[in-house]
Amino acid sequence: MPRLGLLLALLIASAPAFGQDRRSDEHSYAQPDKVRIRDLALDLAVDFEKRQLTGSATLGLEWVDPAQRDLVLDTRDLAIAAVEARNGKRKFREVPFVLAERDERFGSKLTITLPRQYEQVRIRYATSPQASGLQWLSPAMTAGGKTPFMFSQSQAIHARSWVPLQDTPSVRFTYTARIRTPATVMALMSADNDPAAVRDGDYTFSMPQAIPSYLMAIAAGDLVFKPISARAGVWAEPQTLDKAVKEFEDTEEMIQVTESLYGPYRWERYDLLILPPSFPFGGMENPRLSFITPTVIVGDKSLVSLIAHELAHSWSGNLVTNASWKDMWLNEGFTSYVENRIVEALYGKARADMEFVISRNGLLDQLKDLPPERQVLVLPMRGGSDPEDALGAVAYDKGAWFLQFLEQRYGREDFDAFLRAWFDAHAFQSADSDQFLAFLKSNLMAKRPGVVSEAEVMEWLSAPGVPAFAPQTASPRFDAVDAARASWLEQRAAARELDTAAWTTQEWVYFLEGLPEILDAERLVELDQAFRFTGTGNGELAQRWYPLTVRSGYFEARPAMSLFLRKIGRRKLVMPTYDALSKSEEGLAFATQVFAMARPGYHPITSASVEALLARARAAQKTPD
Repeated sequence: MPRLGLLLALLIASAPAFGQDRRSDEHSYAQPDKVRIRDLALDLAVDFEKRQLTGSATLGLEWVDPAQRDLVLDTRDLAIAAVEARNGKRKFREVPFVLAERDERFGSKLTITLPRQYEQVRIRYATSPQASGLQWLSPAMTAGGKTPFMFSQSQAIHARSWVPLQDTPSVRFTYTARIRTPATVMALMSADNDPAAVRDGDYTFSMPQAIPSYLMAIAAGDLVFKPISARAGVWAEPQTLDKAVKEFEDTEEMIQVTESLYGPYRWERYDLLILPPSFPFGGMENPRLSFITPTVIVGDKSLVSLIAHELAHSWSGNLVTNASWKDMWLNEGFTSYVENRIVEALYGKARADMEFVISRNGLLDQLKDLPPERQVLVLPMRGGSDPEDALGAVAYDKGAWFLQFLEQRYGREDFDAFLRAWFDAHAFQSADSDQFLAFLKSNLMAKRPGVVSEAEVMEWLSAPGVPAFAPQTASPRFDAVDAARASWLEQRAAARELDTAAWTTQEWVYFLEGLPEILDAERLVELDQAFRFTGTGNGELAQRWYPLTVRSGYFEARPAMSLFLRKIGRRKLVMPTYDALSKSEEGLAFATQVFAMARPGYHPITSASVEALLARARAAQKTPD
């Protein structure tokens, strides 16, 4: 290609394709184009009685704009005692600050006015007992029943509720920390946790790899460690530890599989922290220490794709991070794709296909209720919105589907090399959809022209729904489930006569999802007597069974349903049942009663979701609180 033509092609490939600045973050007050945090030093004390962290955060700054003098940070419900600044090792001097009025969604902008561009700013502060990113559990709410427990959940914009910082994924920083706790409590962070650490109430941490704020994490409780391999292991309460190690014993193999596909694991250790059942998510990919719900410990490894997912984030999300939450598909779509490749490598194509079918059925179901503008991978600017609105099946499952489309068109060998190159080229950086599109064009499409058209790519990225040319995944094992379900529904066989002995969680999930919206109570009794769904310890089944019982008026399930909702705080598992209950006046009353009992054990994120759902239902039914 002539030099001028090559330059023109490069300019076209790098030009913004989506008509706006993809790196700007409408969910943060920070001004990283003027000054950026490069390092953070925390010194915090954990007070379980006051449900509070107190201490200081020292920010190491890189000034981008020579004229800038203000440092603008994100906070939520922090009590700021003082702000100080210094250069080098000189004495800290107090500087003025203004904490703006609180915004319900984004917290309070903290503006620090500096006479010159200081290298360090130290903020002395305390968190609120209601901090949205922290949960405090009494001893009675833990597995051991003797030691309190505290843990963080910083994604998407909850880090600002326990540290004043630039709470945007476009800013990455290293950090160190000194954490003081009661002497009986072990503290951990998303940092260099020492498996042999002495429990003495005074802990230090270092995180040498730069991370965005949402990957900062802390936990404290009666936690002990057991290794899986030289670089992987499990932290958990003693009562949970052995079951977790057994369930997740394949973790080292997962790491090796992913390394063979996408390059070395760059975070040194990969440990799992098993949290109490109140943890609001399935997992959180905090670097070096993934936070994991105990609801996936079911005894047969059928739900360990969650571990594959959180591990995959060590490449997609943690290593290469979406620059803003409107490009969340760059984190979650890539990770869901890599997760499925890990599952296929370790557990076989049949299981991987079943999991793809379940996730895509869920996506297609969710699309029915989503407005078109939220069905696209590359979301428009979303000022004023909650960034967690993007945490749905579109980012995860449509994103993974798009990558599988590229894989099938180009073949695995070329596509794996492309993904590995993407991770290598953008390692420890934040990226946006424009960068991905430019990289795709220059590193895959230009090398094999005509395999995929730009129109096809743009339909995946910017059009609602799923393209008609999307690859389909079939599962012969699900064909057998369809036949068994039809046989029972058509009363050609009783439930106890169905050949279900070898079914896994995935087959049971598919069986339940294919049942009618409403069944006669006697038919539910038959199912329950045959398969004991009511009271199941498998949350994936419970979240599908209990809504069916609500819709069908199967009141016999109510006591076990109430116990499930009070015991489990994982949002994905409890919201479908609350939603089903909220559709009727009687169900709403029951849901309100159960939520009042469950709320003390829920994380603030789950409580807010349930509260909003019930409030909408009351407004629709015009019933009093």
